Amino acid sequence: MHARTSQDALRTLTDAAGQRHVPAGPDARIVSLVPSLTELVFDLGLGDRLVGRTGFCVHPREALRGVPKVGGTKDVKLERIRELAPTHVLVNMDENRRETVDALAAFVPDIVVTHPNTPQDNLPLFALLGGVFGAEAAAARLADELRAALAEAAALRATLADERVLYLIWREPWMTVARDTYIAATLAEVGWYTVPAVEGGETGAARYPAFDWEAPWLADVARVLLSTEPYRFRAEHLPEVESLARRPALLVDGEMVSWYGSRAARGLRWLMALRRGMA
Repeated sequence: MHARTSQDALRTLTDAAGQRHVPAGPDARIVSLVPSLTELVFDLGLGDRLVGRTGFCVHPREALRGVPKVGGTKDVKLERIRELAPTHVLVNMDENRRETVDALAAFVPDIVVTHPNTPQDNLPLFALLGGVFGAEAAAARLADELRAALAEAAALRATLADERVLYLIWREPWMTVARDTYIAATLAEVGWYTVPAVEGGETGAARYPAFDWEAPWLADVARVLLSTEPYRFRAEHLPEVESLARRPALLVDGEMVSWYGSRAARGLRWLMALRRGMA
């Protein structure tokens, strides 16, 4: 009985790279290289253990003012991280480079790899970080909030007609998202299905394909969504996109759509309100 329980715990603390982790003590020192994970660290009540973050980690804004920056999500300053002597570094397969993670593994005891591709993938993410850092109660609360939001989204989706949407993340070149990304899966929860209907694979550029405005699949698009990140689309871009797409365009908060972790439930409710307002 005890052996089985122990094995179950080990499986729970397995990250997206298949690496098993053991519970850390209260002296854990965390560096987060992912903005949404930085926010999650605080929402798990672990802010006092965060010793480093990227310049893109901006939430919670006030709490992060005194936390050292270690570069960006791609251009990580390895020597700065070495100086901070973390016990754990939080990374993501989409947002951080493999070579960076490999270099960190040479001097950081625990690299926790994440790769949520759907809102539901946040549930094991909460369990993983809650289990590693002793924040099980906070992780369970976040999981309950997300399950409630997913149920609300399913109920709303049943009342609305599906729409095919083009979700823009970049300009020059114009870029969108594949169907097997977290963004596409989040939009699908409220009945917005991204086109083109392609899958990009586990990692790599195909997950965020470039396109041109003559692509035949654009005929299926009902609406274009312009994300405020990573490209900073603003209201002034709407007329250009509507002219190119010959479809209505809408500016959307990229953090609410693409940030996983503790933002997931809030993001789903934000999208639900947006869709209700357009019904």
